[in-house]
Amino acid sequence: MPYRRTPAVQARLDAGRIKLLAAAVEVLSTKGYAGLSVASVAAAAGVSAGSVYTHFDGKSELVVEVFRRVCNREVAAVVAVAARGSTSERVTAVVQTFAGRALKNRTMAFALLAEPVDPAVDAERLVFRQKFTDAFADAIVAGIAAGEIPEQDAAVSAAALVGAVGEVMVGPLSSHDCVDPIPSLVALSLRALGVRDGHA
Repeated sequence: MPYRRTPAVQARLDAGRIKLLAAAVEVLSTKGYAGLSVASVAAAAGVSAGSVYTHFDGKSELVVEVFRRVCNREVAAVVAVAARGSTSERVTAVVQTFAGRALKNRTMAFALLAEPVDPAVDAERLVFRQKFTDAFADAIVAGIAAGEIPEQDAAVSAAALVGAVGEVMVGPLSSHDCVDPIPSLVALSLRALGVRDGHA
């Protein structure tokens, strides 16, 4: 008969996993992907490296879960501000929220956007980008329907904006001395979509 964990045992395991994930997020935010290892996470959590393998098969599984959790949090913040307003207001809110949050934790944001990562993590990065693209696309579709911007392929425009914003942010995220790019990114995004002056 297969062993069944008691609720108390399962609760203890769940608590241990949550503790390790919180420690991993902290390591990622201070040391980036390069500094995220089983040993560094174990040290941050105050446990042995061996105990990490009770919850994760290895670094790849741990890091994928960390990326997924952090990215979902960032996506939720963007989706929340992209849900209402004119095209100009929604696009501005998306860019300001995405870029503004990134600039508050440059090491973490650089790891999420541009730092070399394992293939499994890179796959999560694509999911992350698609969710941001969807947030832009929703605003674009609504803007077209409201007559605020010209007819266009919303998916293409949204993907182009995500690519442009991500590429522009790489420089500021890797240097703490860079000028704030957000006003220029907002202006670029609005011009690219053809937001009319009366709606800007």
